[in-house]
Amino acid sequence: MSKHEAEPISIFDARIMGAALLESLKKLDPRELWHNPVMLCVEIASIITLVTFVMSLTGTNKEPAWFTGTVSVWLWLTVIFAAFSEALAEGRGKARAASLRKTRTDVMARRLTKPEFGASFEMVSATELRKDDYILVEANELIAGDGDVVTGAALVNESAITGESAPVIRESGGDRSAVTGGTTVIANAIIVRITANPGETFLDRMISLIEGAKRRKTPNEIALEVLLIALTLVFLLVCANISPLSIYSVKAAGQGTPVSLTILVALFVCLAPTTIAALLPAIGIAGMDRLFQKNVIALSGRAIEAAGDVNVLLLDKTGTITLGNREAVAFVPVGGHTERELAEVALMASLTDETPEGRSIVVLTNQKYGMKLDTLPSDAETIAFSADTRLSGVNTGKKQYRKGAADSTISFVKKLGALNVPSNLNDVVDKIARAGATPLVVSCDTEIYGVINLKDIVKGGIQERFQQLRSMGIKTVMITGDNPLTAAAIAAEAQVDDFLAQAKPEDKLRLIKENQEAGFMVAMTGDGTNDAPALAQADVAVAMNTGTQPAREAANIIDLDSNPTKLLDIVEVGKQILMTRGNLTTFSISNDIAKYFAIIPAMLLSIYPQLGVLNVMHLATPMSAILSAVIFNALIIPLLVPLALKGTRFRPMPAEKLLIHNLLLYGVGGIIAPFIGIKAIDLAIGLFV
Repeated sequence: MSKHEAEPISIFDARIMGAALLESLKKLDPRELWHNPVMLCVEIASIITLVTFVMSLTGTNKEPAWFTGTVSVWLWLTVIFAAFSEALAEGRGKARAASLRKTRTDVMARRLTKPEFGASFEMVSATELRKDDYILVEANELIAGDGDVVTGAALVNESAITGESAPVIRESGGDRSAVTGGTTVIANAIIVRITANPGETFLDRMISLIEGAKRRKTPNEIALEVLLIALTLVFLLVCANISPLSIYSVKAAGQGTPVSLTILVALFVCLAPTTIAALLPAIGIAGMDRLFQKNVIALSGRAIEAAGDVNVLLLDKTGTITLGNREAVAFVPVGGHTERELAEVALMASLTDETPEGRSIVVLTNQKYGMKLDTLPSDAETIAFSADTRLSGVNTGKKQYRKGAADSTISFVKKLGALNVPSNLNDVVDKIARAGATPLVVSCDTEIYGVINLKDIVKGGIQERFQQLRSMGIKTVMITGDNPLTAAAIAAEAQVDDFLAQAKPEDKLRLIKENQEAGFMVAMTGDGTNDAPALAQADVAVAMNTGTQPAREAANIIDLDSNPTKLLDIVEVGKQILMTRGNLTTFSISNDIAKYFAIIPAMLLSIYPQLGVLNVMHLATPMSAILSAVIFNALIIPLLVPLALKGTRFRPMPAEKLLIHNLLLYGVGGIIAPFIGIKAIDLAIGLFV
């Protein structure tokens, strides 16, 4: 398990099991069962058999009391097992919510009169803070509420929320400005604008969402429930008509006894889709819990379900497909200069550059030529990179060292008096760009020495992940601000299906709309304010926890680790939920076939002895046959609870192959398992009766 992921909770954790058992008894209240009509019908059937048991004890019912009593017990257990599966799934979520509540504490905050360092402040409790208040947070202090950094930059420990022990930088004016209440500033000081009132914080939302009891049903789940209710009504009508039919048949045949109420109830419960009805609530709740194990919070069950139907994935290049930091991999000299000369100038231009790219240049010069310069000359002046110049470097004495974009560097040397540029410069720059790297031109005064090849490193194994998605019929699209040449090269190396280069917010939004109009379900990741429109439009929108407030508000899934590749995991969990629901539905319906061969011959054998040929399992007596079917019908529910909570194994394959595989496994398995189980129970009953 990664340190970034939530600690898994065992399905059979003793504390959760005990609480779930108590909660399952509470769920026997018909008002609680109303949300599950199938199990409500089973509870009514249980009450009927309880009445027949009492009647058997008083002699007003001809059936043996041991038979009606045993049937009643197992019908009640069927309802309890169903309630237990849901309570167990909810209990796992509540256990996680409880662990999150422990991270909450009532802290004091410095509420500022204006958002400036040095402004006057008053000490208030975190519960008194309101949206748009400004607070000052210094080193070793807890951030009192959710907000955005408006002034300053600081290192923040977010381990209480994400589980990540390494601190992260939060600063004003960018896509890394959002902070979460309950995290700790460990260096420097920041001014935070509060973005949520008490009770509306991100942590509050997380707690309420993790608690399975608050989860809303998804459209597919509702549609399946409607199907289950329809099947239940059909079987109810069938069972209701069997009684008068059996009375008529007894009179016509002159033998046998009419079907009793206890047997009719047992038939109804065994034929109704009780297995999937019992496990359906647990499947959805457990899906949200599995996502939380990956440190992902789904703001709705609909979002997870949509993830299972995604056809198109939009992924940012930086941080998702590539490692996120470009690395210097080669020096390419131009204009007659040597590679060593280029490396010397590049080292001087990068000594004060604290960006990952700048540090990688210093490392490369040391690796290739052993160059190392610990201190700069006393007269050295750092030239920071700016969006206007697109250059950075160092001035020392009369020397001006620069590195930057080709056109910017050419303009700079010409302003210093350069009469021409190396003739092969454009060819080198173009060749590096076509290879998917970034060309960084290096100069000293009026001389251009060459080009540094900065390469985006594609993440290891990402091609295999994309191949898995492709095998499921999911199209991958890389989104990048790079020029088309660079984008095309990286797209080819990463083996994505398509790419969008020089992407602006309106371009992302347009691409999503076009795919949706074509009938596709679209998912994307984002963390910046400029991603918010596209996130709001996407069917599955994953925002990074480190992202801006607009991005998080537009999304329906939040990744606490801020790892864009989690989108692939989210799709897998979404498909796993849909597969689990479909597989258990197939298994549940297939179960009925064996029950036909157990109950129908048993209930009508006294009237039509010819039905004995259908007793293919050679069950001992009609009563043991009915009782075996009822017991199996109850026991299969707790046996399938681990599968409902863990989900069926995800298999990346086309939908047609997956359908055939699951039909064979859960369809055929659903037919065979009851034959074996009912026969085994019948043999066990024979030992006691």
